[in-house]
Amino acid sequence: MTVDADTDAFGPEQVAAAVSRLGMRAAPWDAAPRAESWWEAHGRHALVVTSGLALTAGLVLHVTVAGGGVVETLLAHAHGAHGVDRLVVLLLLAGIAAGLFPSAPKAVASLARLRPDMNALVLVSVVGALFLAEWAEAAVLAFLYGLSGLIESWSARRARDAIGSLLRITPATAAVVHGDHEHRTPVDRVAVGAHVRVRPGERIPCDGVVTDGSSYVDQALVTGESVPAWKTAGDDVFAGTVNGHGMVELRTTRAASDTMLARITRMVGESHHHRAPTERFIDRFARYYTPLMFAVALAVGAVPPLLLGGDWERWFYQAMLILLISCPCGLVISTPVTIAAAIASATRHGVLIKGGSHLEELGRLRAVAFDKTGIVTRGEPEVRELQPVNGRSEEEVLARLLSVEQRSEHPLSRAIVRYARERGVEPSDLADFTAVEGRGAEARIDGRRFWVGSTRFARERAATEAFEPELAAMQRADETVVVCGAGDDVWALVALADPVRAEAPAGVAQVHRLGLRSALLTGDNAVTARSVGARVGVSDVRAELLPDGKAEAIDELIARHGPTAMVGDGINDSQALLRASVGVAMGGNATDVAAESADVVLMQDDLRKLPFAVDHARRARRVIIENITVALGAKAVFLAFMAFGAATLWMAVAADMGASLLVTFNGLRMLRPAGVPTGPASEPALAGAGQET
Repeated sequence: MTVDADTDAFGPEQVAAAVSRLGMRAAPWDAAPRAESWWEAHGRHALVVTSGLALTAGLVLHVTVAGGGVVETLLAHAHGAHGVDRLVVLLLLAGIAAGLFPSAPKAVASLARLRPDMNALVLVSVVGALFLAEWAEAAVLAFLYGLSGLIESWSARRARDAIGSLLRITPATAAVVHGDHEHRTPVDRVAVGAHVRVRPGERIPCDGVVTDGSSYVDQALVTGESVPAWKTAGDDVFAGTVNGHGMVELRTTRAASDTMLARITRMVGESHHHRAPTERFIDRFARYYTPLMFAVALAVGAVPPLLLGGDWERWFYQAMLILLISCPCGLVISTPVTIAAAIASATRHGVLIKGGSHLEELGRLRAVAFDKTGIVTRGEPEVRELQPVNGRSEEEVLARLLSVEQRSEHPLSRAIVRYARERGVEPSDLADFTAVEGRGAEARIDGRRFWVGSTRFARERAATEAFEPELAAMQRADETVVVCGAGDDVWALVALADPVRAEAPAGVAQVHRLGLRSALLTGDNAVTARSVGARVGVSDVRAELLPDGKAEAIDELIARHGPTAMVGDGINDSQALLRASVGVAMGGNATDVAAESADVVLMQDDLRKLPFAVDHARRARRVIIENITVALGAKAVFLAFMAFGAATLWMAVAADMGASLLVTFNGLRMLRPAGVPTGPASEPALAGAGQET
C-alpha cells in the first residue's frame, strides 16, 4: 500500500493502527527480501487440514455413536434431536474454529464498521447454524470457506510468483574483473561501469554492454524471444538471461535495483493499482449488494414469524440460506484472479501490461496507429549519399555534422555519426547546442549558427528552392533527406534509408485479421511514408507530423473508429502514447520516456507481439464474462432450490464455494496464453524504407 501523507503528523504507527481496524496487519515496506516464517508459509494449510480432519472425525464418530449414514447426518435439520455426543460437538467446534480463524477478525471488523462483507456473511451463517444446533452444517460451511480461501490465496501467490520468480533467478554474485584478476561480489554491490565476466552457461548478473567476447544469449525471460540472440561487442545484455557457450565480458550500465528485470517486476507490482473497470464495478456492486442481502435475510427471518405466525426456527434457517446463497465470493474474485493470471502470462511472453484497466482496454481496441521509425522500420538507418553544395568539401561538412549529431540519440544522428567516424573525421568545436524536438538541432561553430534537420526545418532556416529537384529525386528513391547549413546557407544534403522490419508485414496482417483498422503516423516526408505504408499493408498514412500532430491524429482516429492504440518508441511519440486509448512502447529501442508513457511495453522488437497481446486481452475478457455468468448462475439455481424447499445450509455453501473454486481455476487458465508468436521472421527483400526526423 502506498500512503500519501504528511509524515510529520501521520506516520507508520497511525497507518498500522488504521489497517488493524480492518482486521489486517500493516508494517513499513522493506525492499529487501524477507524470509517467511513457518506459520506465514504453511499456517493456512495447517488450519484447513485441521478443520477437515476435525470435521471428518466428528462425522465418523457421530455415525458410530448415533447410527445412520453420513448423508443422513448432513441432511438432518435438528441434530440436537439426535442427542449428539459431546465429543462430536467438540470436534465439530474445533473444525469450525480452524476453518474460520483467518477470516473471523475481518468479519468482526466489517460488522463493527457496519459495512458487512463476505466474511461477515459466512460468520453470521455459522453462528446461526450453531444457534439452531446444526453442528455438522456449520462445520462443513467453515471447512469449505477455509478451503476456498486457501485456494484463492494459492492462485494469487501463483500469479505473483510467475513474475517474482524472475528476480529470484538473478545470480547472487558477479565476477568483477580488476586488471588481471577477478573476485566475486554481491550483485547489489556491483557499481555502474564495473567490468563483469560471464562464463558459458552462467546467468548474466547485471544489465550491461558487451565489451569483449561473443556468445548466444537466451533472453526469453526478459523479452519473450524464443530464439537465443547473438551478442558481441557493443550489444546490450540483461540481468537474468542465460549465456550460451562463449565467455563474454561486459560493462554494467545499471545498478541491480534498476535492471530490466527489476523494472519489469516493479511495473507488474504497480499494475495492480490500475484496476479494470469491470473489477471496480463488481467491487462497488458488492459494497451495496452485501448489506442489501443482510436486510433481505433479516426480513425473511423476522417478518413471517412476527406478522404471519410462522415458525421462528424454520424462517431463521431460511434467512441463513439466503445469506449463504447470496454470498458474492465467486463474483468478487472472478475478475482479479483472471486479470492477475493474464498479466503474469503476458509478461512471461514478452508483453508487459501495466494494469487491469489497460488489459481490458486492449481487448476493446478497434484501431492501431504505428509510428514508422523503429516500429515498422528497423530504426537503424544508413547514409546512402552525402552531397555537399555551394563548393563545400565532404570533410568540412562531416566535421560539423559529427560535432552536432554525436550529442543526439536519434537513429538518424547515430547513422551520420557512424558514417563520419568510418571516414576518420574529427569533430569541430561547438557551443550552445540546442535540440529542436521533432525537427533537428543546431549549435554555434566558428562563430556561425550551424543547423541540421529535416527538409521542413531547412526551409525554415534557409532558401532551399535551388535544391528542390535533388530533394525530390532522393525522396522518390524512398530515402529520407537531412539538410545542414550555416545561417541562411545550405551546406549539404544527406540521404539515408532504413529497411522495413522483417516481421512488420506479417504483424500488420495479423492486426487486420483481428478486425482492427491501422494507420501510419510519421514525421517523415509523404513520399517515403506512403512507400513504407504500401510495403507493410497500411493504407492510412499521415506524414510530416510533429509530436502534437501525432497526438491530434490519435484523437481523430478515436473519434472515427473508437478505442485506438498508438505504437511508438521515441520521445516524440510520448504525447500520442498518452493520448491513445492504449499506448504501446516497443522493444529495446524504446526510450525511457516512451516506456514510462506507455500502458503496454513489448519487450521484444517484434510487431507480432501486438496482435498476440490484443488476442490475449480479448480472451481474458471472455474468461471474465464466463466467470461472472457462472457466479451469478449458481446463485440463481440454488435460489430456485430454496423456493421449492430443497436447499440446506451445507448445499448452499457447497454451491457458493464450488462456484468460487470454479471461477478461480477458470481464471488461472490465462496463465497459459494461446497463439504466442515464435521463431524469427525471414528477412524480406525490402530496403530503402524512409526514416523520419
